[in-house]
Amino acid sequence: METTLGQHSFRTHDAALEPIAAKVLAGERLDFAEGLALYRSTDVLAVGWLANHVRERMHGDVTYFNVNRHINPTNVCVASCRLCAFGRKKGDAAGYTMALEEAWETAASGYSEAVTEFHIVGGLHPDLPFEYFLDLVRGLKERFPKVHIKAFTMVEVAYLARRAKLTIEQTLLRMREAGVDSMPGGGAEIFASHVRSVICDHKIDGQEWLDTARLAHQMGFRSNATMLYGHIESDADRVDHILRLREVQDETGGFQTFIPLAFHPENTALDHLPVTTGLTDIRQVAVSRLLLDNFAHIKAYWQMMTPKIAQISLRFGADDLDGTVVEEKIYHDAGAKTPQGMTRKELCRLITEAGRVPVERDTLYHAVTRTEDSFLIAV
Repeated sequence: METTLGQHSFRTHDAALEPIAAKVLAGERLDFAEGLALYRSTDVLAVGWLANHVRERMHGDVTYFNVNRHINPTNVCVASCRLCAFGRKKGDAAGYTMALEEAWETAASGYSEAVTEFHIVGGLHPDLPFEYFLDLVRGLKERFPKVHIKAFTMVEVAYLARRAKLTIEQTLLRMREAGVDSMPGGGAEIFASHVRSVICDHKIDGQEWLDTARLAHQMGFRSNATMLYGHIESDADRVDHILRLREVQDETGGFQTFIPLAFHPENTALDHLPVTTGLTDIRQVAVSRLLLDNFAHIKAYWQMMTPKIAQISLRFGADDLDGTVVEEKIYHDAGAKTPQGMTRKELCRLITEAGRVPVERDTLYHAVTRTEDSFLIAV
């Protein structure tokens, strides 16, 4: 059936999408029941059409990417999350912890292109003092003063605060003094307690994650937000997660980007579960774009969903492909078969072939103008 809504002609074989389409095209907020309907619709192309409409209303054909480097300083972790293939116990032969000089050398190695961002996450190490992480950041700032440091998830912040016997606010203040500029969105997983108790019961709970993010935003930090999908969660759990993020964003405006993360079960305690399909991945991007009306950006994280699915997602609501990365350990330990890194040229090709316009950005979404190995940021 085809419905004319203003100047738009919306076509679907799913009657449940028609009232949702009317709200989307009018710029109205969707509710929980409508989020469920989007997940359960048999017409994923119509869902994608709506998400693409919102995406183009917000960003036109622009697709963002950045030149970044991931640094995972340690995989030693006190937690035993069933979703994780990265963490190792203290004393495990496969465990590692970078000396500070090694971490700084890792940051300096790799591509010759100028990097605009260091993305730093790691395990919850039982022995490393808070000062190690502060010294890591200080050393990076001294060596690479122009590079934005996006470091430490809400889970890491809460853990470091407990170990250092500091409040969350005191911990965040010391991070900022050391040179942390913003925060990644990892560790959110799924907020629903009945799911979290199975997949990551050693982490802070969902409300603590949200409270830490809220405080960080109130102190001036910007952060990302994530959701891990494709394990034991239900559609209702996904909608609940997204709407709880939307509520915090209404309060603070501090989330920059939402990143749906496809679960990779290989080498985890949940390796009996199937991997997500391409259809699930692009639907997740689309539903995220439609429900998160107060998030400026939705990222198709090519490392987890493959470059090909990420490229298709640029027509299903995504406006960002992440970056060059160089070396990523966490999801590759869980069996990700994607390349460890991608060049600027390769990212631009993916974007251009999708009919979009590539725009290199810094972490805060300022456009970067590059001349050989130097760059200027338009503010």
